[in-house]
Amino acid sequence: MTQNIKLPDIGLDEVEITNILVKNGDIIKKDQSLIVVEGDKVSMEIPSPSSGIIEKILVNIGDKIKSNSLIITLKKNEIKLKNNENNKILSKDINKKKMYNYIHASPIIRKIIREHEIPIKDIKGSGRKGRIIKEDLLKYINKDKIVKNIDIDKNNNNFNEFGKFEIIRINKIKQISGNNLHQNWLNIPHVTQFEEADITETENFRKKQNLIYIKKKNNIKITLLSFIIKVVSEALLKYPNFNSSITKDKKKLIIKKYVNIGIAVNTEKGLLVPIIFNIKDKNIINISKELLLLSKKARNMKITKKDITGGCFTISNLGAIGGNIFTPIINFPEVAILGISRSVIKPIWNKDKFIPRIMLPLSLSYDHRVIDGVYGAKFITYIKECLSDIRFLLL
Repeated sequence: MTQNIKLPDIGLDEVEITNILVKNGDIIKKDQSLIVVEGDKVSMEIPSPSSGIIEKILVNIGDKIKSNSLIITLKKNEIKLKNNENNKILSKDINKKKMYNYIHASPIIRKIIREHEIPIKDIKGSGRKGRIIKEDLLKYINKDKIVKNIDIDKNNNNFNEFGKFEIIRINKIKQISGNNLHQNWLNIPHVTQFEEADITETENFRKKQNLIYIKKKNNIKITLLSFIIKVVSEALLKYPNFNSSITKDKKKLIIKKYVNIGIAVNTEKGLLVPIIFNIKDKNIINISKELLLLSKKARNMKITKKDITGGCFTISNLGAIGGNIFTPIINFPEVAILGISRSVIKPIWNKDKFIPRIMLPLSLSYDHRVIDGVYGAKFITYIKECLSDIRFLLL
């Protein structure tokens, strides 16, 4: 019996096949990974719904496919074993011989192997049932086998003359992000304004609230980013040109009446920008909960196209990493982006003496075709004031 295996609905309109993990004639198990697909900043392995033998692979690396597209035909010749201790449905072919074609390894190990173009059959697994574990992979890499002889671009230096080097593949997500950033930088006239917000009182309030929630044993932790998101949403309503997109003919603005803010999240595969939707209808607690869930989802590579589509404005937060100020690149079709750097304690003059205050560096980049300097200064000043005294949100 032949079973048609199709691409399941994974929440993306179209994906590209970046790797095929099996070949015709392979004996596979249920849930064994068949292909790897990547879409808009999302990568995942597609498992087999059944055990059997690969009859025919109907796709190639580089093909772009949609949900319900036929990818593989699987040969199933099943009998019910009489052994009561092992009453399972297995293929006759699988029952006749061991599964030499399937090498046990976790998805994360397989991902590293693919990205470094390591032949998986050359790695000896020391785990249970010959499973390849982290130590096996490190042992193989240390043998210096992953650096291949390649032709150096004629426009580059001949690196071989100076010593050893390693070639690593730029993953699909970084390629997509890089191309988008390049186009955005070339096509949008960026202006960046810098400011500092005194967040001393806001931080004191935030920490007190978190202590209250801990005592109440509530699973809530308010971060500074939650306040920033709420303040930016109010600023977008007050200065609507920041919540707009320019039309293709560059003659009109599309002013959005909703507020969806994207949060740049760094993952092992590159930068993702999942979105928190309808922020004007949410309070700080709601935003904190959603931010935590969305960040985990992004880092676990569970983000779908729906999670990253429909943003009005982006916040890039490098506060946990470091640095003073930076110039964030606008995420088209948005017209502005806010960069957050690490807060520092500075001595501030209060007309009597210097006192220590917590200062937060802000970097606002905007499309100068849409926003002029005065409008930009008003926007970032409003954000500064609200972060300095959260009561401004009530006015």
